[in-house]
Amino acid sequence: MSFSNTFDTTNPGSAVSNREDLTSTLTILAPEETPILSSASKKAANATFVEWTVDKLADPITPSTANSGIAEGADISQFTDKFAARARMGNYVQKFRRDYMVSDLQDAVESVGPAKIAEAEAKALREIKRDIEKVLASTQARQQEDGTGNSPYRTAGLGAYLAAAPANDFVPSGYSTPTASRYTVAQANANALSESSFNDLITSIYEVTGETNNLTLIADTQLRRIISDFARLQGGDGTSIRNVNYQGGAADIKLSVELYQSDHGTISVINGNPVCMPNYGATGNKGSGYFVNPEYYGIHELIPMGTTRLPNQGGGERGFVDCALTLGVYHPQAHGVIEQSKDLA
Repeated sequence: MSFSNTFDTTNPGSAVSNREDLTSTLTILAPEETPILSSASKKAANATFVEWTVDKLADPITPSTANSGIAEGADISQFTDKFAARARMGNYVQKFRRDYMVSDLQDAVESVGPAKIAEAEAKALREIKRDIEKVLASTQARQQEDGTGNSPYRTAGLGAYLAAAPANDFVPSGYSTPTASRYTVAQANANALSESSFNDLITSIYEVTGETNNLTLIADTQLRRIISDFARLQGGDGTSIRNVNYQGGAADIKLSVELYQSDHGTISVINGNPVCMPNYGATGNKGSGYFVNPEYYGIHELIPMGTTRLPNQGGGERGFVDCALTLGVYHPQAHGVIEQSKDLA
């Protein structure tokens, strides 16, 4: 039997006079990075529906055909409308909001953190940024408000723009992401993403844009690990032999991949927020990622992010943070997507 009852702070005994040991450290265990939101260019919006136009060049002539050369003295009999392929795209803004409050008594006492109105406001700001990142990374379709309050404005996410078969009134015909710029593994397929397939995606994007830089891969956790495993040689007997750069005077070995240099561009590989990346229909899936070119997408802000304090009606200080913005994907063919419906092996 214990000599004293330090374990019992409720019933009479020595434990009721023991002081608590509560440190001043407050830890929030939640990922907060917002790479899609942070890397996008910021522009002002002037309406609830933001639009932009897209155009493309005609295909080069085909050698050794009747129209691959011009006869001497030939006049022009037909003229081409150079703007026939021009199309319009657009996205609706979405309003985001997080409220906060602190009771009058809580605001008066001392606490770890602390737990005052300023800290509540700051926490709401951190939460709304993750809300935005979640929508930007999603496959959510755009939606126009219908006036009933049940169907508010919604902005389409990256996944909707890079979908296999988007509606023509959303992504015009001829401007959708090429099949070769999309990598999809069905639920029943256990094959992991290979380095060859990874390079095929990069090559497909290059074939559209002709640009060999500025690509960023925002990868979920399991996809990031697979890419790190690309730093290897395949042995003749089918075994994997890892190549490791090791400095004799150092005490660490680096296996992560931050820059992937391919034949058609250098890819910056960064971590997506694991609670914001899409699952593509599989619970717990962490194998998804987006190849994005920051030059070809941006955020249009109708209402910049800000905070509003509301009147104290006796219970304590309160308020909310909000913003209204939309995603603009100016060239869906300049990006790529990896959809994993099954965890990568």
